[in-house]
Amino acid sequence: MSELIISVSGLRGVMGETLTPEIAARFVAAFVADLPAGPIVIGRDGRASGPELAAAIGAALVAGGRDVRDAGAAATPTIGVLVRNLGAAGGVQISASHNPPQYNGLKLFSAEGRVITAAAGQKVIERFRSPHTPPFAEQLGSERTIEDTTSAHWNLIRSCIDVARIQQRQFKVLLDSNHGAGSVMGARLLTELGCQITLVGPHPDGLFAHPPEPTAENLASILARVRELGVDVGFCQDPDADRLAVLDSNGRYIGEEATLAICVDHVLSQRRGPVVTNCSTSRMSEDLASKHSVPFSRSAVGEANVVDEMLRRGAVIGGEGNGGVIDPRVVLVRDSFIGMALILDAMAARDATVAELTDELPRYTMHKDKVVLPREELPAAYAALERHFSNARFDRLDGLRLDWPGRWLLVRGSNTEPIVRLMSEAGTADEAKRLCDAAASVLGAL
Repeated sequence: MSELIISVSGLRGVMGETLTPEIAARFVAAFVADLPAGPIVIGRDGRASGPELAAAIGAALVAGGRDVRDAGAAATPTIGVLVRNLGAAGGVQISASHNPPQYNGLKLFSAEGRVITAAAGQKVIERFRSPHTPPFAEQLGSERTIEDTTSAHWNLIRSCIDVARIQQRQFKVLLDSNHGAGSVMGARLLTELGCQITLVGPHPDGLFAHPPEPTAENLASILARVRELGVDVGFCQDPDADRLAVLDSNGRYIGEEATLAICVDHVLSQRRGPVVTNCSTSRMSEDLASKHSVPFSRSAVGEANVVDEMLRRGAVIGGEGNGGVIDPRVVLVRDSFIGMALILDAMAARDATVAELTDELPRYTMHKDKVVLPREELPAAYAALERHFSNARFDRLDGLRLDWPGRWLLVRGSNTEPIVRLMSEAGTADEAKRLCDAAASVLGAL
């Protein structure tokens, strides 16, 4: 059990080893124990082990007196929309995000259609680890399939963009869902927007054609395909489609950090309001908030933390630099579909290519590293770094972040390994690397 990766938003493990249908059913039982009356929505990201886990979870919920609404293969943001649209008490998405195919996991949703808060998640963990016995159900629940999983999501997205303007352009778009759940909603979205579509890996069967995390290295074959086909833009999703990486018409990897920045710039050009990102996201969004004269805030790392801060600040857009765009008009979940729609809307509104939109963004380079360090030495490590970088503005919102004009350094202890992760950003690659190297030197001298 200790080998399961358990967090306040769910769990993840190797199917058949650390994660079994019985473990998944017990975890969901611990989740629903405190939920009010109402159905539970279940979805999955397309992995081969998903149907087995969905069957076990559904059976346990029905036996416990809960009604189940089965969305089948569906994207994580779509599950958030369905929970809210159906008035459900909560939701369960069966997904291991970008982990290899042998993994699977669970993400838990509140009735608001968002990943549950850290406080709620901690209660689930405590109940799961205790000898909790669910109360006897006097009456079995029911289980029904959701016949239309995409219309509610599409209707929310269409209200945020100029559909006719996009349709007129008839953009050529490649969508790589890599055999995850993204094609279900993705094909509907791009069809409604009048795009000429090339779907890659459209069947949600979990037979990934390349490693599932949408990084430049993993997308080498897709980069070449974009160049060969001459499309206007390439969109690449992770298996549960809450993250979006973008490729321009030349097959250049625009990446995931720029996904959020392009969307932030476009939204702020139409409606003003606060912006929130987590503390490990590129400062491009902060610069864009300054450009549009709106407030900017950071949260601790983690989707639930970003959403909490967005609600506190009344943010009009937010997200994480892993390609996770959160538009509260649609759903309080990282959503690759609103990301695609906003980028196409920006292209149509400005008669610009993705390359042109990207080249107008503030220019920064990130560098990442790690250093072996026992967790109990973290307080001394942070203090030493503050002394060494005494000219920086620092905070301990999540680890230690040090800021200077145009550059920053984040040092965070791992929750699962005796290491600290270093992340920096500056105007050049050399400058970003020097920040990480200097921090590593300080930590090495402890």
